[in-house]
Amino acid sequence: SHRNFYTIIQERNPQIGCKYGFNFVARGRAFTATTTITFKALHTRSVPPLHKTQLLPTLPTNSLPTRAAVATSAAYQFSSTGPNHHLLFPRPASPGKQGKNRNKGDSRTFYPISISSAATERRRHCCCRLGSAMTAAGMEGGAMILGALLASLLGMLLLYHLFGKSRKRAVVAREAGSSPAKTQNDGEFSPAAGTDVIIVGAGVAGSALAHTLGKDGRRVHVIERDLTEPDRIVGELLQPGGYLKLIELGLQDCVEEIDAQRVLGYALMKDGKSTRLSYPLDKFEEDVAGRSFHNGRFIQRMRGKAATLPNIRLEQGTVTSLLEEDGVIKGVQYKTKDGQELKAYAPLTIVCDGCFSNLRRNLCTPKVDVPSCFVGLILENCQLPFANHGHVILADPSPILFYPISSTEIRCLVDVPGQKVPSIGNGEMAKYLKNNVAPQLPSELQDAFISAVEKGNIRTMPNRSMPANPQPTPGALLMGDAFNMRHPLTGGGMTVALSDIVVLRDLLKPLRDLRDAASLTQYLESFYTLRKPVASTINTLAGALYKVFSASPDEARKEMREACFDYLSLGGVCSSGPVALLSGLNPRPMSLVLHFFAVAIYGVGRLLLPFPSPKGFWIGARLISSASGIIFPIIKAEGVRQMFFPATVPAVYRPPPLN
Repeated sequence: SHRNFYTIIQERNPQIGCKYGFNFVARGRAFTATTTITFKALHTRSVPPLHKTQLLPTLPTNSLPTRAAVATSAAYQFSSTGPNHHLLFPRPASPGKQGKNRNKGDSRTFYPISISSAATERRRHCCCRLGSAMTAAGMEGGAMILGALLASLLGMLLLYHLFGKSRKRAVVAREAGSSPAKTQNDGEFSPAAGTDVIIVGAGVAGSALAHTLGKDGRRVHVIERDLTEPDRIVGELLQPGGYLKLIELGLQDCVEEIDAQRVLGYALMKDGKSTRLSYPLDKFEEDVAGRSFHNGRFIQRMRGKAATLPNIRLEQGTVTSLLEEDGVIKGVQYKTKDGQELKAYAPLTIVCDGCFSNLRRNLCTPKVDVPSCFVGLILENCQLPFANHGHVILADPSPILFYPISSTEIRCLVDVPGQKVPSIGNGEMAKYLKNNVAPQLPSELQDAFISAVEKGNIRTMPNRSMPANPQPTPGALLMGDAFNMRHPLTGGGMTVALSDIVVLRDLLKPLRDLRDAASLTQYLESFYTLRKPVASTINTLAGALYKVFSASPDEARKEMREACFDYLSLGGVCSSGPVALLSGLNPRPMSLVLHFFAVAIYGVGRLLLPFPSPKGFWIGARLISSASGIIFPIIKAEGVRQMFFPATVPAVYRPPPLN
């Protein structure tokens, strides 16, 4: 199982004749090797000096030439106790003494030969059988030439055998990187087409992942249902933590030339009061901040950048099913935009087909919750009270969001609790927005809001929440909203997706070959744990903040809402800490729990000061109970061990499979 080599050093010394040195190199601690080297004698008197080093493999005796005349075959055994050892090598007999010493190996002249071992931590025993054939005068020179030729030939063959295949694979990979594979036979893309990864979906996660894997030399086939520019009302706010991940992936230029707006923090408003919460960006470069933009423009920029890589193939088509064989996902079946049914194969299939994924049921146990819906509007030609800030209005019954998406447009998202919203077609939605929502807005936004409602361009979007609950499946992986969703109140979805891509990229980097699906799946189980600090912090904060910010008739919940607003208004660590969590700059679950219960304790203190009362104690106890009821179920769904103690999960330390 180990490859052992001898390095034969041939020297020409006019005083002592021929000297053969053996440098022993091996992978292993102790072994025994037997080698027979036979030289065919040639008549020559003039032999030029040789100063070459060649490699000869350790071969069994019966595999070497046996037809050449062998004068003697003497075995010498030595024990290794240090890095250098000596072996007595028989000097070839002179023409006058050859016959005399033909069968007397012990009476010949011997030269000490230095033998070095690669590892000296153990005693080794090696038996080296050496044969020499000298039949006439001047034969030692010919033997040296022939020996050098044989050593060169065998060395070249061995080096080709060892390194030829790996170099050939590297050349094939480079050639594949210069031209995308498009081999198609009988409606199938075969493995010979050279695809390493199939990505289903080219949204934020799919496009960024394709570019990232393509930069690492992977041959990627992306299948997207619709390659035209998307028009969505979510996925428009990228937190600073997500922008840092964008920089890490080399995609920061994708927010340029799309009229993206810098976001420096949030403004929180309630009952005519307001407080500004700035991102803690002091330790970062000036360019680091949040970004808000049109989702479709951002996606098209990333698709375009991915398409510039020659080893990425971007195709429009609808994936209908995953191809499974013996429990392993081998590829996908999809329908092209022309209606043709095709199959594509790759060692790894990554599903990134969004929140409405029809493939996730094969790879996870989805538990989708729809707590509310967003009603989206675009306000034009107006200014927010705090420039370059997102605005959260703590309205009744639930929050309202404002943030810029271009230099002239402001996105408004009105949260409507439940899964049913007023009808847009019969005018109920417009009436609801004018009568119930507009009066709760800041005065500088009311006219623009009513004007946007009257224009009628009203969009709705269900707000879905789904904790990550994967079923590790050989050959396949889930990412993006197809894998994990949280309430979009905090705008953390893209930050989580980009963070997941960084984790996956770093995991796949040491793997040259993705074909061992079972080993790869076991190795990628660590992905589900390594992603937890960022993902679980943002997921938990989004779910908890939505429940705290939503109005409730319960007295304890009202106090919790008031306490949260006042706690964030205190400034210092009371505002910078929660904002650092929300922005993805400090993804620490324990810090989240501490701040959350600090808000609850702050609320209890307000109830008991300056003079405690039985009612204050009762509401305070219910407030603590309510806070626990909000955050603990979310933490349980995320996984307590993976969230707070990821170092105790064995999969974190699982090494990559050997290629």
